[in-house]
Amino acid sequence: MSGSDTPFVPRTAPTATPRPVPAWAKKRPPKSKAAVRTSRATVGATRFVAPRDPNQHAHKIAEGVIGAWFTSFGGSSIEIPIGTVGALALLRQPKAVGPELANWVLSLQSGELPQLIKEIYLGHWITRPDLINRAIPIHDWAWNPSPDPQQLRAVHAVTNQAVNAGLLELTGHSDPYRRAQSDVLSPLLTGLRHKSDKKWRGEYHTPASVTDLMARVLVDEDFAQPDKAIGEPAVGSGGMLRSIAQRLRELQRNPHDYSWYGNDVDPLAAACAAVNTIIWDLGPRALIGCADSLANGDGGYTKTLSQAQDAYKQRDNVVEAASTIAASRRAFRLLCELVPDKEEASA
Repeated sequence: MSGSDTPFVPRTAPTATPRPVPAWAKKRPPKSKAAVRTSRATVGATRFVAPRDPNQHAHKIAEGVIGAWFTSFGGSSIEIPIGTVGALALLRQPKAVGPELANWVLSLQSGELPQLIKEIYLGHWITRPDLINRAIPIHDWAWNPSPDPQQLRAVHAVTNQAVNAGLLELTGHSDPYRRAQSDVLSPLLTGLRHKSDKKWRGEYHTPASVTDLMARVLVDEDFAQPDKAIGEPAVGSGGMLRSIAQRLRELQRNPHDYSWYGNDVDPLAAACAAVNTIIWDLGPRALIGCADSLANGDGGYTKTLSQAQDAYKQRDNVVEAASTIAASRRAFRLLCELVPDKEEASA
């Protein structure tokens, strides 16, 4: 089993607090009009009817999160809601836990959410330090020792909105094919950015319907040969890679048998692509870089590979140091058990 297949579950056991049945889980009423959304997400809030199409569902979640962030006066730090949704999308719902995981997340207070987000990213850093390091721009804020209370309230609203809208049901599947049916981070990133900012950056992500069509046209039995290298010089949040991976799975191929490389000049887009690489389980040979593909002869691949190798070395050094400390503590406890207390010895 690869590291990305191992479900991450927070250390605290989920509580049994019941969650109201979300509207998207109920039978759709006849002649239903536009989906109903609340302007501010709270536990037990009215939920919209999620579309059956995963891509529409992802867009609805993004719209709700954007509304929750700005109506809660979260500010211009758009990396915070992106990192929050990214962390939640990295959660898996084991059958033994089921919907209780969502109930537990909804029960958390605003001040408890940064710790949850740190644990999620750290849990995946053990297996993919290169990708989690690439995602630093969207989760670095969680390590702030003195967070802004207003931003924490906005994070709380974003969390409740995303969970109530069915994010975990969309991305929490153990089957990577099911959780790779859509990209939540792409509409979230582009929706949070100001129009002028997107124009200046030239950041317009290709719609999922287009990338899916391109993948079906380009990827056939002859193309899908193991050990093939698949690259995207302007990866965005990774939409084209997602579509190709899904097409390979439809052809009974495993994305782990291929080499993947995505690069983007925008640090936030590259961070989203790194998180999506884990969500979609592209495999151990997937690299995400942040560089100008036109300014580098190899599209920044050499630099990205070097950074990934450094990340693994850093991870190994930390794990080795932690193992040494743990072994020393075990030895100290054993020594205390073997050597009697001075007072007991003199009695």
